[in-house]
Amino acid sequence: MNQPFNNPPGGGAEASFLAGSALYPAPQICLERGSSSFAARALDLICPIGRGQRGLLVASPGLGKTTLLQEVCRAVAKGYPEMQIYCLLIDERPEEVTDFRRNASGAVYASSLDQPAEQHQAVVAEMMPRAFAAAAAGQHVLILLDSLTRLTRAFQTQNLDKGRTLSGGLSASALTLPRKIFGAARNVEGQGSITILATILVDTGSLMDSIIFEEFKGTGNMELVLSKELAQQRIYPALDLFKSSTRREELFFSDSENVSRQALRAYLSGNRSEPVAAMKNLQKLIDRFPTNRELLAHFA
Repeated sequence: MNQPFNNPPGGGAEASFLAGSALYPAPQICLERGSSSFAARALDLICPIGRGQRGLLVASPGLGKTTLLQEVCRAVAKGYPEMQIYCLLIDERPEEVTDFRRNASGAVYASSLDQPAEQHQAVVAEMMPRAFAAAAAGQHVLILLDSLTRLTRAFQTQNLDKGRTLSGGLSASALTLPRKIFGAARNVEGQGSITILATILVDTGSLMDSIIFEEFKGTGNMELVLSKELAQQRIYPALDLFKSSTRREELFFSDSENVSRQALRAYLSGNRSEPVAAMKNLQKLIDRFPTNRELLAHFA
């Protein structure tokens, strides 16, 4: 399965889409438009998502990353019903696949942990041509991928004896297709867009997982980092306000909105040494103001 994206119905859509001029992500995909939850509003304020975003959701196991993906999925489906949503779950627990199918919107492509690596690769080969075809036809696509770590491990099985080996026993060639998938996220001039929010695991105790994270770190244009310290305080989402950000997010907003957003960040940064206190302050603000627009007006 060396060329997994060349199957129908994508056809030449992949080449057409990737050959287009990639622009910075825009406009914003406002989660609050589809959900008034604390998680949706917090993401909009701290690390907003735009069309064509290439985002990493960085977390150690057990911090609620899959639940957060589901919440993003539901918010986008309700607020942007015209968007094509694909949920790609790789090497997942069977019960979590069922939960995702029942509680998230969009088309779910999944392989469970009891299936071989070839099946993990097959679901990618089935989904990606559809995403390319939709984007090349001018539609806007959202892919929620859980996780890049397990996806890379699936391709590692296929490439054990091929080429250079990195630290931790990771084959360099195992990264080729996962990078191609993640790199497909872009906003293409005159066409549609592919937005990808992908989880990636850290602090698992595996050297290979650490190497996979290091290889993808910096390849995205948004990082949403979950904090173990916040999760232990039962704060959801366990969003690390100081490590999470979106590059060029100022393109989403007017000058006055950017001034207000910078003022909010400055206010929250007063607790930089205490991320738990900063997140609790954000929670108080969101509870106080019914909408993010009203909250930001307070900082105008």
